[in-house]
Parts: sequence; structure tokens; C-alpha cells
Amino acid sequence: MRQILLRSLALLAFLVSAPIASASAVPCGGDFGEWLAAFQREAAAKGVSQRALAALTEVSPDPKVVSLDRRQGVFKQSFEEFAGPRIAQRLSKATRMLEQYGSVLDRIEQQYGVQGEVVVAIWGLETDFGAVMGKHPALRALATLAHDCRRSEMFQAELMDALRIIDRGDLAPGEMRGAWAGELGQTQFLPSSYVKFAVDFDGNGRRDLIRSVPDVLASTANYLRGYGWRRGERFGEGSHNYEVLKQWNKSQVYQKTIAAFAARLANPQ
Repeated sequence: MRQILLRSLALLAFLVSAPIASASAVPCGGDFGEWLAAFQREAAAKGVSQRALAALTEVSPDPKVVSLDRRQGVFKQSFEEFAGPRIAQRLSKATRMLEQYGSVLDRIEQQYGVQGEVVVAIWGLETDFGAVMGKHPALRALATLAHDCRRSEMFQAELMDALRIIDRGDLAPGEMRGAWAGELGQTQFLPSSYVKFAVDFDGNGRRDLIRSVPDVLASTANYLRGYGWRRGERFGEGSHNYEVLKQWNKSQVYQKTIAAFAARLANPQ
């Protein structure tokens, strides 16, 4: 339950901040099969390969995803209520992860300028260090939300980027399982962020945010750098880097929790 609550806060903050669609590339609603065929034609016109488009052949709408989307509400926990137990539950493992991946995190900080404690804090809060990434088929979830008229334009763009992830060989369709709104990997990247910020840090030719911890951690740092993280500067409240954390999650409670967790890791008592 605590992981579901955490995901709800993260997703709510993202969706509330996202613009409501005004005009989709493919008109939303109506018969799903007809809509999907029109979307595939649009994707092909934008350069998506037939190999990637084939992943949509058997996709059907998921009523559970629509229900979850409709149930989004206002998160009412205070920082103390939210952060305290989550940091306490993850602190010892986070400390072990800092030690286990110390050399990787050092290289990441050298390249991207983001402190290892910040990256590990996000990793722990998002999926308990990769233990709870979600099991929803991402293409089905994204297609469902792209067809639905609530945020069709945004999710059509996300579905298009999910196909681009397949096209460039990072993930196979069957590997793309995650949270109910299409987030993927150990730090829960939406496909648009995956395409823009995922990096192949282990050098195997794939940007694999599901199985490769080096790729996960480096991509998370690259995301923050992409939004203006300043090397060597502090990340506590009132700092520039603290403001950058808003780009990870618009919720002030979540933002403050990341900073507090990272501070505990940087200054163990």
C-alpha cells in the first residue's frame, strides 16, 4: 500500500501540471480499433518503423487504467507524515546502495555533476531500488490513455515516444511493463523522458532503465542536469538545485522528501 500511495503522489503531481489536450493529432474517442489504425498511420508518417508499429497490433483498451486515471484525487499528507516513514524504511538499504555502486556514482557525478546521494534517494523513493516497477503493459496503458479524451494529446505523444524506444533498440515491447500511466524503469521515466534523457552508461549499446543499474542512475542524473542542476552546489531548500527537483516532481512534499533523504545519506548520524 505504501508504494501505491507514493506512486499516487508522484503521478498526481505530474498529471495536475500537464496541459489538458486541446487538439490531438488523431481525434480521441470513438471506436478504439479505428482510432488505433489512424494513430498507426500517423506514427508511420512520422518515421516509426513497421517493426515498432507491429507491437500495437493486438493492443486493446484497458478499463482499469481509465478507472485509475479517473480516481486521481488530492494528496493531503504533510511532509512529516509522508517523508518520515519512507526515509526510515529505505535508509539502511540506500546506504548499502551508495557503497555498492560507489565507483559508478563517482563517475556519474564527474560526468553529470549530480551527487550520488540525490540519485540514490530518487531511486529508493520511486521503486524501492527497482523492486516495485509496476506490471502494467506500457503500450496498452498508453494507448488506452491516448484514446481517452481526458489527456489524449499528451498521451499520444508518450505512445509515439514509446514506439521510438522500441525502434532504437532499447527495449522490446514485451519488456515494457511499468506503472499504470506508462512510466518505465527503476526511476519511472515516462517515454518522453526516456527518449530525451536515458543514456547507455554500461556501454552495452542499449539504454536499459529496467535491468541496468548504471543506466538507471546515470539517466536520472542526466535528467536533472538537463533541467539545470549545478555541479557542486547544495540541494537544500532555498537553493537553485532544490528548485530543479521540482522538475522531477511538482509536489512540494515529494521535492522536499528527495532533498531530506539525500541530506540524510550525505550526512549520516
